[in-house]
Amino acid sequence: MNDFRKIPSVDRILSEPSIKALLDSYSHDSVVKLVQQNVENLRKDIKLGKQIISFKQLINNIEISMSQNWLIQPSPVINASGVILHTNLGRSPLSNESIEAIVNSAGAYTDLEYEPKTGKRGNRQRHVQNLIKHITGSESALVVNNNAAAALLSLTVIAKGKEVIVSKGESVEIGGNFRIPDLLNQSGAELIEVGTTNRTYLFDYEKSINENTGAILIVHPSNFKKIGFTHSPPVKELVELGHHHNIPILNDLGSGTFIDTTVFGLNSEPTVQASIKYGADLTFFSGDKLLGGPQSGIILGSQVLIDELSRHPLARALRIDKLNLTALHSTLMHYISDEHLSQIPIWSMISADLTDIKKRATAWINNTQIKGQVIKSNSTIGGGSLPGEVLNTYVLAIEPETSTANKISAELRSYKTPIIARIESEQVLLDARTVLPTQDNIIIQALKEITT
Repeated sequence: MNDFRKIPSVDRILSEPSIKALLDSYSHDSVVKLVQQNVENLRKDIKLGKQIISFKQLINNIEISMSQNWLIQPSPVINASGVILHTNLGRSPLSNESIEAIVNSAGAYTDLEYEPKTGKRGNRQRHVQNLIKHITGSESALVVNNNAAAALLSLTVIAKGKEVIVSKGESVEIGGNFRIPDLLNQSGAELIEVGTTNRTYLFDYEKSINENTGAILIVHPSNFKKIGFTHSPPVKELVELGHHHNIPILNDLGSGTFIDTTVFGLNSEPTVQASIKYGADLTFFSGDKLLGGPQSGIILGSQVLIDELSRHPLARALRIDKLNLTALHSTLMHYISDEHLSQIPIWSMISADLTDIKKRATAWINNTQIKGQVIKSNSTIGGGSLPGEVLNTYVLAIEPETSTANKISAELRSYKTPIIARIESEQVLLDARTVLPTQDNIIIQALKEITT
């Protein structure tokens, strides 16, 4: 009971200068509710037998609650981890042009679904359809909010109540507990696994075809690699088989790329254009991975199938919003203008010159008193793209003096603009490849302030 009497009143807390200052930026009701929530948390802790915290700590907790809930979120961070498509960090950063386009679209009404020339309602898909068709050679296109949505919509429309044949080696978990069998279950289709984990042949598919087969689904293993004693029939052969039996071929490329990745010393990633060329009935892939754009799922196929997908009620539930649509349009224009390597950040990172990377990392250490050295290392693509593939890079390796690698890494993460590094061999590594050039000065300032 004595501890409960020590709980300060809401009025006393509101009179504290640092809390009172919050009223200059936030409504009185919001600040009062925040204070009340923290006071209630204090009561709960006392009931659980915990020792009451000091008044100063209570005020600090309220300020932390404010910063965690009321400051703009998600907050920018600096990706010095060496993982180019870092899923936890939001995957692809957008180009400057895409950001500017979003700002213009967000701050005004737009012709999202309106035809100014006719004064009639329009279709939001028209803003990007022609660009996608021009780049890929597809007859038509539909954009939804992510690739999982693209797969769900395609399977629901094409194969609900029917069987879908999938290689056992492709019946995988893509990430975040998102599994192909679960997806098929949600779409109303029945999964028919064929072949074995490591080897599936064309005849495995053919002998499973019957009158209730709705589709053959190809799932590119974009987040893992099968090596050794393996076999999968080429997409072209599966398309020929499907068309012979009048069965649609659905090709889930996962990341999806318009670019030949071997040019950069990486393994070959199947391109979107190749899927179209081979005649897959529907091809779908992500917009925020190797495309380098915003979160979106792009579905390509014949006009007849795309129209069928567009008419389904799920298409409205899964449709892309106006801001991501704007960013996607701007990203696609970089490909049309043949400036994707210079303007799309992830492709600038992938194609970056090693000499330039080393020069930037060297500038970081030369402009600070940090103890460390610039050494060779590897960057990865990440984001479920090109698993196991690495790019040569240079990193600043910080060597702890009076601190530890874990403490230095934590201090970098706690910087006003959090810096995400990685730890190897008790050294903190900052990879210049994945840091945007405009963030170099922030890195330098942070290195001047941290304790090693």
